[in-house]
Amino acid sequence: MIDNDTALAVLEATDRRRAERRRFLTLATSGAATLGGLGLLSACGKSGSSSGTATPTPTPTPTATSTATAQADIDILNFALNLEYLEAQFYLYAVYGTGLSGALTVGGGGAAAGTVTGGRQVAFTDPLVAQYAREIAQDKAAHVNFLRTALGTAAVAMPNINIDGSATGAFTAAALAAGVVAAGGTFDPYASDENFLLGAFIFEDVGVTAYKGATPLITSNVYLTAATGALAAEAYHAGLIRTVLYAKGLATPSLRTQAGQFSNWRDSLDGTSDDDQGVTGDATTSNIVPADGNGIAYSRTTGQVLNIAYLSKAAVVGGGFFPNGVNGNIKTSTAQP
Repeated sequence: MIDNDTALAVLEATDRRRAERRRFLTLATSGAATLGGLGLLSACGKSGSSSGTATPTPTPTPTATSTATAQADIDILNFALNLEYLEAQFYLYAVYGTGLSGALTVGGGGAAAGTVTGGRQVAFTDPLVAQYAREIAQDKAAHVNFLRTALGTAAVAMPNINIDGSATGAFTAAALAAGVVAAGGTFDPYASDENFLLGAFIFEDVGVTAYKGATPLITSNVYLTAATGALAAEAYHAGLIRTVLYAKGLATPSLRTQAGQFSNWRDSLDGTSDDDQGVTGDATTSNIVPADGNGIAYSRTTGQVLNIAYLSKAAVVGGGFFPNGVNGNIKTSTAQP
């Protein structure tokens, strides 16, 4: 087990990752300034003069469009931040036995962070799975840092998170609903490499579909560029998890079956369409990319994402992995038939 400072120090493991992070944070800072400027101009109803001299030119009647648009972008980014908090805590605990530092969980305005229930270090036996987990953990923590920097004081605090692998934890509740374990059973994602991969599988596909559903709603080009970059990273992670699950499933077919059960469970929560897919149905055909006939990945709305995160088909504001709900203005799941 290592402490928070050591875990976060891994983020600086290579010059390449440091350079990428500086580039992202530069974009984020400029994006925050852009949105702040839009709100200010909307409130004041005037623009600056290039010469620095005030010119009494007519100005249009101020509207709330720019401010409302900026707020909508902030709401979407905060929704994404909630999901990144969840994923980062899961991976960091699995890899290091400890989570995000307190500085990365409080609200941008000083709001207190929630607590994390569960989470512990996995005794990985496959060095490749261990290395993949370390890399993804670093990326998830970097995403949290990036989104918080982009949002500044508007960043929401981490909500209460349940990543417990006990009989009363959210993972067991999901596994029971999916039929992965029988009544009275327990699903502990920290018990083995295979269980860890299944736990990661629950989150990764949801992360990809969440970002794909949200990016068309973002109006700021700076934020859109950043969000599509995060979407690409999530897709890499999801593809990697699905690939390893398929490879290990060749030797242990039950692993492929369990991934399919989790996929069907997600599908049962987010509506009537059959979009979610497992890693494969047999040992001769892989399914690394859950795509349609055109090879295009599908999307989920924020409400559908929360159906899965809350483990509920009803319109609720909390439950499952977020027992008291997410923070921000987007917090309600969608009522499903």
